[in-house]
Amino acid sequence: MLCEDGVIKAVGAGLDAPSGAELVDAGGCYVMPGGIDPHTHMELPFMGTVASEDFFSGTTAGAVGGTTMIIDFVIPGPQEPVMDAWRKWRGWAEKAATDYSFHVAITWWDQTVHEAMGALVREHGVNSFKHFMAYKGAIMCDDEVLVNSFTRARDLGALCTVHAENGELVFHLQRQLVEQGILGPEGHPLSRPPEVEGEAANRAIRIAQVLDVPLYVVHTSCAAALQAITRARLEGQRVFGEVLAGHLLVDDSVYRNPDFTFAAAHVMSPPFRPKADQEALWRGLQSGNLQTTATDHCCFCADQKAMGKDDFTKIPNGTGGVEDRMHVLWTHGVRTGRLTMNEFVAVTSTNAARIFNVYPRKGSVSVGADADLVVWDPNRSRTISAKTHHQNVDFNIFEGMEVTGINVVTLSQGRVVYRDGDVRTTRGAGRYVKRPPHAYFYEAMQRRRELRAPTPVKRG
Repeated sequence: MLCEDGVIKAVGAGLDAPSGAELVDAGGCYVMPGGIDPHTHMELPFMGTVASEDFFSGTTAGAVGGTTMIIDFVIPGPQEPVMDAWRKWRGWAEKAATDYSFHVAITWWDQTVHEAMGALVREHGVNSFKHFMAYKGAIMCDDEVLVNSFTRARDLGALCTVHAENGELVFHLQRQLVEQGILGPEGHPLSRPPEVEGEAANRAIRIAQVLDVPLYVVHTSCAAALQAITRARLEGQRVFGEVLAGHLLVDDSVYRNPDFTFAAAHVMSPPFRPKADQEALWRGLQSGNLQTTATDHCCFCADQKAMGKDDFTKIPNGTGGVEDRMHVLWTHGVRTGRLTMNEFVAVTSTNAARIFNVYPRKGSVSVGADADLVVWDPNRSRTISAKTHHQNVDFNIFEGMEVTGINVVTLSQGRVVYRDGDVRTTRGAGRYVKRPPHAYFYEAMQRRRELRAPTPVKRG
């Protein structure tokens, strides 16, 4: 394979290497597209603090683990002008070591938000908008905002994404638990049972169905939400599901650990679920009803988590994983027979590239594609630990897990950024990737709406 000027120029046998080219011997290994993590939160201001991982450290950790592109989130505060938030996040991301893109959250609604969505799609390459159905009193969308934003996204050819949890129920359950004196991390999953996720996922899906807009459900964590996604897909609705590596491998017993620091380190939303939900998620991934894997990488260190020492509702929500996602999925997916090698590539890279409309530039080993590649040794092993990882956080949810099947070389834009423990990332080398609107969804949907358009009844 010959890579020049950041792209793959040739693939085949017997290629001649230009003078001065760096040679990478992939003997005994696989060469595959670099991973795409479609759900990260680098240096996110949240719950009274700021995530410890910035765009340089986070994309560097991703590169070490074989991920060469992230899609992060611009999240305006209540009443914050959307374009102001956009410019702020773009400034933070200029330090990224590998390529990145953005979803933009819609957290409130008026005519300026309507106009900003148009500018983001037409001028800035944004084709997905996020909607938090949780976090009452902060960034939660009610149904009115969902309807307005979904309609606008549909008309722009953009994809809607949702964090599906019923925020009113979560708020009610949190108050109830605190009144009962349940103040530790064990209260977190009790306040966010699977039913609140299943209800919100189904509600978002039904709203999207009525408005005829494609929907992407982030961090699907339980069977109830997966069932809503599966039903919609069987009915022919354009619904996509994402699952986090953590939700596939970590169960809710972590919240009952007597060590507050350990239990609090696992507080994220939705929370980790019982083992039965994990098995359902694996089946969803195997069946194709869940199409992508992500991390929701949002790191807070022990001193930040300690903000909720006396009240679990004040523990900053978030865990890491951008460095480990591909390794744990190969070990527990491919090596167990749950996934084939090609399915692994699809759920870690290609499907995200297709859904978010950057394929075949990303997620593909083909002439003309970006030279974002990993050399994967299926027999190499390592043990995951916070002591050795490159993520800027003092805890790892996969601590002590031995993984077999890891990347030994990572290329970003045709440059080696990681090789056998040698980290070579460069601050600011990452590029902002524009993603065009989803014309292929919307042309079909528009034709369907025209065919279904009601005929007025003539009277008189």
